[in-house]
Amino acid sequence: MTILMGIMVSFYFFPIEFTFLPGVNTKMAMAGFGLVVLAVQMALHRKPYVDEGIFRFSVIAIVISLIGFVAVTYNETHDYTYATYIVSMWVWLSGAYVVITLMRALHGYVSVELVCNYLIAVCTAQCISALMIDSMPAFKTFVDTYVSGFGFVDTSQISHGKRMYGIGAGLDVAGLRFSAVLCCIAYITSRIASTTRKNYIWIYLVCFVIIGLAGNMIARTTTVGVGLALVYWVCVLFRSESRHDNIYLWKWLVGIIIVALLIIVPLYNANSTFKTNTRFAFEGFFSLVEKGRWEVRSNEILLNMYVFPDNLKTWLIGDGYIENPIKTDPYYTGEVIGGYYMGTDVGYLRFIFYFGVFGLLAFITFFITITRNCIKQFPSQRALFVLILAVNLIGWFKVSTDIFLAFAPFLLICREEGCELEQHIDSNIST
Repeated sequence: MTILMGIMVSFYFFPIEFTFLPGVNTKMAMAGFGLVVLAVQMALHRKPYVDEGIFRFSVIAIVISLIGFVAVTYNETHDYTYATYIVSMWVWLSGAYVVITLMRALHGYVSVELVCNYLIAVCTAQCISALMIDSMPAFKTFVDTYVSGFGFVDTSQISHGKRMYGIGAGLDVAGLRFSAVLCCIAYITSRIASTTRKNYIWIYLVCFVIIGLAGNMIARTTTVGVGLALVYWVCVLFRSESRHDNIYLWKWLVGIIIVALLIIVPLYNANSTFKTNTRFAFEGFFSLVEKGRWEVRSNEILLNMYVFPDNLKTWLIGDGYIENPIKTDPYYTGEVIGGYYMGTDVGYLRFIFYFGVFGLLAFITFFITITRNCIKQFPSQRALFVLILAVNLIGWFKVSTDIFLAFAPFLLICREEGCELEQHIDSNIST
């Protein structure tokens, strides 16, 4: 049953579209099922848990949608990507409701740590499956036979671009989700380092290395999570009250990395595909060693994508485009540029070009409000939610993907349930 629960979490966190159900991905299916679950619970006179904070950030999501609608209407475009963000938000929230309800039914409770553990297991499995798909043609054929897309892109497009992918995990969308989960690992390991459960640290760190390695092969945006996790561990290390316990954590981390290198180096020399993927994942480090300077091709491309609006109207209200208008607007007569609108993939700029600074500020406020709501519910886990927020805001310097879906499950845990981790830690410390 735990494995089936993990599959459901994967269907939520990494939605896929089956070849035998074209046009319907698992996220949409779970969202629809979530409404049914909610209706049944209300019919049985069971009050479903919906925090009052959800109402507050729903209002902000409506404001984001209205600003997007005004931008689209004023500019007479047909790109409603963020003009319907309130719908997208509630689809993710409804899908998360199914996950949390099933988790509660299986385990009898739901906690912040339990959700993190499932997300860590799912991301680790996705990275392993990506390595299998890339190295085992038979397994790749099997996956491609039944999985046609990830809800945002077809598997054929990723294969054509010669990029690794898992069963629903691909490109920078997966990279930011991996980053959020790496932060979960950093937080949990630092918390349990001073408890009797510190014997489980090595399992978390093995998952960290697997996600950090294979995740970067899938999308180098995973580096954001690796960097934040390491910074967090360093900061915790220098806290006097926990220095000894976190030295224990660092010993395990260094030891596991050394073992991983002993496995990776022979594979790198023996397998050309693994070598290519490794060089892609850590291109900057290879460049530094071989050329004496940090050089990453995607970074050079990204620098050329920092194109700013040249008029006040665009800064304030945007142009109403976030996707390439050539693909979305049959009436577009402007300059033809490849890629996204204005040829930029930078999140902050794409939002400004879509609905201006006001829309961008509303979007930032939305995620800050969500983070504050999570901290209010679980004040002892403040660092975890700040790290996830940092992943989102840093990620926007590269792509426009948001990670509301990483926050959504925590928003549906009631405070009494979510305090299990803190209570368990306190009891272990006293022991």
